[in-house]
Amino acid sequence: MNVREADNHVEKNMSAFQDVPYEPLDPNAFDKAEKLIQQLYSPGSPHQKSEIQEDLQRLQRSRQGWQLADGLLKSEDERVRFFGALTFTIKIHVDWESLGDEDTEPLLHRLLHWLTLRVNAQETPLVTRKLCTSLVAYFLRPKVAWDRCLLHLVCCLNAGDAVNYQQLLSSPDKDVTQVAPHLGRNQLLTSIWFAVSLIEEISKMKYTGSDTHKYHERIVLVLQDVAALLQTSLQLQGKSEPAIAEESVKCFQAWVTYAHGTWTDKSIDTTSELAPLRKLTPYSLQLLWHKEVSEVTADCLGDILNPFSAFFTPQDLDMLVHFLVSEQARDQLSLLLEGIFDPEPMAIARLLLAYGDASIQDLAKNLNNPKVQPVMRELMQLLQCEGYAGAADEICTPALEFWQSYTEFLIDSLYGDEAKVAQWIDDAKQYVLQAIASCWVKVRLPPEETWAGWNQDEKGDFKAFRADVKDLLQSSYTLLGTSVFDRLAQLALEALQNHAWLHLEATLFCLNALGETISDENVVDASLSRLYSSALFPRMMDASLAIPSKTQQTAMTTIVSFAAFVERHTEFLPSMLTFLFESLKVLKLARVAAKAIYSTCDTCRKSLISEVGAFLRQYEALLRWDGVEAMTKERVIGAIAAIVQAIPSTEHQVMNFIKLLDYVERDVEACLESARVGLMEQSQEYGICALRCLVEMGKSMQEADGAVIDLENEASTEDAHYSPAWAASQERIVHCLHAVSASLSKDGEVIEACCQLLRTGYKESSPGPFVFSPKITESFVANSNLQTPRLENVLDTAGAMLTRHTRTAAKTVDTSLITFLVHVFQLAAAMGCKFDS
Repeated sequence: MNVREADNHVEKNMSAFQDVPYEPLDPNAFDKAEKLIQQLYSPGSPHQKSEIQEDLQRLQRSRQGWQLADGLLKSEDERVRFFGALTFTIKIHVDWESLGDEDTEPLLHRLLHWLTLRVNAQETPLVTRKLCTSLVAYFLRPKVAWDRCLLHLVCCLNAGDAVNYQQLLSSPDKDVTQVAPHLGRNQLLTSIWFAVSLIEEISKMKYTGSDTHKYHERIVLVLQDVAALLQTSLQLQGKSEPAIAEESVKCFQAWVTYAHGTWTDKSIDTTSELAPLRKLTPYSLQLLWHKEVSEVTADCLGDILNPFSAFFTPQDLDMLVHFLVSEQARDQLSLLLEGIFDPEPMAIARLLLAYGDASIQDLAKNLNNPKVQPVMRELMQLLQCEGYAGAADEICTPALEFWQSYTEFLIDSLYGDEAKVAQWIDDAKQYVLQAIASCWVKVRLPPEETWAGWNQDEKGDFKAFRADVKDLLQSSYTLLGTSVFDRLAQLALEALQNHAWLHLEATLFCLNALGETISDENVVDASLSRLYSSALFPRMMDASLAIPSKTQQTAMTTIVSFAAFVERHTEFLPSMLTFLFESLKVLKLARVAAKAIYSTCDTCRKSLISEVGAFLRQYEALLRWDGVEAMTKERVIGAIAAIVQAIPSTEHQVMNFIKLLDYVERDVEACLESARVGLMEQSQEYGICALRCLVEMGKSMQEADGAVIDLENEASTEDAHYSPAWAASQERIVHCLHAVSASLSKDGEVIEACCQLLRTGYKESSPGPFVFSPKITESFVANSNLQTPRLENVLDTAGAMLTRHTRTAAKTVDTSLITFLVHVFQLAAAMGCKFDS
């Protein structure tokens, strides 16, 4: 039927729904609206578009909007007809209350007439779907009696025009099962679109109390008809009618998803509401074999299986496994192994993982079952696809999540019945080992030129994958013990021997991940000794080998991860420290090297006392290198301070500490000189570096045993901060603080660093260079005002100092408390606060 024939048909049948209120509409209004709609879709400024939309909305919401919708649906322009259908939807939502009870049934007749008319005229999906949306809006209006909406719609489509709803209900022999097989292609598609739109809109709505029960009751009636419709459409061969098959399986998923959120409080096997849908599952599974719809079907079934695996019967799961291990599925999955991540193999892989997640227990406990083995093999292969994670390989991350869940299930099972677990756990562990071996390959870094070509998302995804592998390794240690560590240590030695630097980096990365989990490091001492006594650290320094910087950095991280091992085996310190100090000369390695030096000196401080002079010379040399970063200086000076703290003689402690102060004071002098000549950015760099160096020194000079002030001890005296041996050093530190803060008083980072410096001594229980008199903090706080940047840090520091001294008998603290309170009141007054006298 063409548009002209449709117009004539409308005129003949208009009397069927003339009862819906009309007001006369200017004949020119249709032309005006049509032109506005066409202008809306034509090039124009945002302002013009906005004005057009406002004009159209006024027409739609006018009392003549119902008549406008009729007129627009006669247009030969698809966009105008769409706007007509949209106008019906808007009118139903906005002007429903203006309709009387006697108007609703004629309106339904009118909507169904337009739908059947447009479908018979081979209407486009755009307009047809919008008319379905209007009908759904009608269904959802209050007090609408249209519970058998789908049956009514199917019968209208089959009849070619709207049929009387009440007469239809009086015909008990009419049902969807009888009518659906006689529908044409477009009629069947329209029926499915309506069913999908209905359940999607119902799912979006939130009901309370009786409304919930009312709508659920109505949906149960519709569900019976939907199941009958889909039983017809799903049985059509996907190859001959792929569009119908695709829309059918999407409709099936939408209704099952609704059912999952509505009826899962009942036993799945006794929930009668779900029975019609469950009968459709085999038909949906059959569509997996049709290549034209395999992708969509796999995605839909996977989305159902993941949260709602109980919906599938054992027979359904057997059908699914039969497909997953078929040659057709294997051929698709093999494309992933080759690095071809097309939509269809990706969808099948996601379905495989959804099945794996739903069946972990059965898979792990039945590994000798011939039906299980090919599934496990395919699941393992998803970790072995070509390409880097995140940048090319799109399936390895969800695959890794499955193997993490598998490992966690095995760990949980270890705490169950040991006799039963022993029967299958050893075989199950082997798959964890295989997964780790596959991950070891996948975490290898790309060449630097490849990495440089990735965008930020690709780099972020790759880093996230490595972090997930780290989690898997840490979980696996509980299950596998030291065997996985020993194997990785051996792989590291092999990679070192073969100069396979990226393999070595991946192996060290895995070892470092395990290092965070192993509580008793003695159990891996043998493997670590073999690694540390190898040529690992000497080769890392060999410039002729062109070792990637990331491999060198990961080797440094290994030193940090196993610092306690080196504390027990100090014979490895010389080669380690030589490697680390040489790395300070390379800018891209310096920060990581400085961190490793700090960790090593902090842990092995007592073993390094005899080398303090060598460390000071190394630091002196470091300061002469071009481009040395402030953070590197801070970490290394903190490392040397840790060794100084371990010196048993206070006299020798002070002597070496003074040398460190000399270095800091150079930066203070440079800060003041730069400020004097107006180089404020350079002044800030020197000043912040000096203060942060002092902060690192203060942290390292804290008592190594972690002793803190005993809040129950009342014996502390007001002179607890004073020590003649440290008096001169303390005075120099305070001078540095005052000099920099006075010169850069408007710099927030400087103020924050000053606060950190003052707080370094608050934890100490005995005198030292950073255990200042409360008056130092008192003076610093009193000098602040509302213009002081990061004032909150200053006030927090005052509170921390008072907390430190709360339990002491020092009278000066009482004085400080009064000073702080007065200062706070002054700040509040400056902000406009008023206080009663």
